[in-house]
Amino acid sequence: MSNHAKGVFIALVGTGAWATTPIFIRYLLTHFALEPLTLAFWRDFIVALTLLVVFRAWKPELLRIGRQDLPFLVAYGSLSLAVFNGTWIYSVKLNGAAVSTVLAYCSPAFTVLLAWPLLKERVTWRKGLAAALSLIGCAGVAKAYAPEIWQVNPLGILVGVLSGLLFAIYGLAGRWSAKRFASPWTVMTYGFLFAAVALALSQRPQTAFSLGTAWNGWLILVVLAVGPTLVGYGLYTMSLRYLSPSIAAVISSLEPALTATLAVALLFEQLDWTQWLGGGVVLAAVVLAQSEPPPAPLVVE
Repeated sequence: MSNHAKGVFIALVGTGAWATTPIFIRYLLTHFALEPLTLAFWRDFIVALTLLVVFRAWKPELLRIGRQDLPFLVAYGSLSLAVFNGTWIYSVKLNGAAVSTVLAYCSPAFTVLLAWPLLKERVTWRKGLAAALSLIGCAGVAKAYAPEIWQVNPLGILVGVLSGLLFAIYGLAGRWSAKRFASPWTVMTYGFLFAAVALALSQRPQTAFSLGTAWNGWLILVVLAVGPTLVGYGLYTMSLRYLSPSIAAVISSLEPALTATLAVALLFEQLDWTQWLGGGVVLAAVVLAQSEPPPAPLVVE
């Protein structure tokens, strides 16, 4: 298997794992007495704990950081990752697994708008068109064109779009961190750690342990954290050793379509033809946004 084929395979498996994340979240929120911020806390805590244990035993050098790195890592975890995870889980609760995932992918529009002043990235016609298509597609998925939706589910639409904005901020912060840290695993580990610490401040004993003795709920929560979350992030990171970031990002853009299909098949969620069309427009926007000439891959062996 060539390096390119190996990278594509790893990215596809990682994207497939990612796509199941909102399915697990929706199931937990529906079948157990679990608040969104509580779920976000335990998910981030289990991921951080797993990474800390693994790297402490395997590659302790990845856990070494300087004092000058702490302000960024604290802000990255507590203000970026924690707020995004909490908001996105609320979106899953309000909108369902399929719609919330697609709405999170309106992030290309916000990325284009924010990358220009923050990272001095040039706005090309592809990026501008992708931003416009992304917003149009998200409006179709959320049915934001229908006045009655704003009467029935205005909070769901606003939270879903906000999750896309926060996803863009999270991505931009991660892009900036690549210039400062040798390994993305370091940023990921401390990001989830400080996100868990921030989310812990929102918990009380009765909310944090609301699952009680529902061991099947705890098991699903652990599987969610160690499986789709950690495996998804991990395999996507590994794929970047063999693929350019642009190609990996295009592959990961399959997530909304996979999640929507799984949500219909497993959770019996319903999408009408305008929502499927809107999802297709979002997918096209993500692919277009990543169609700039790609940089060289990190490993060419």
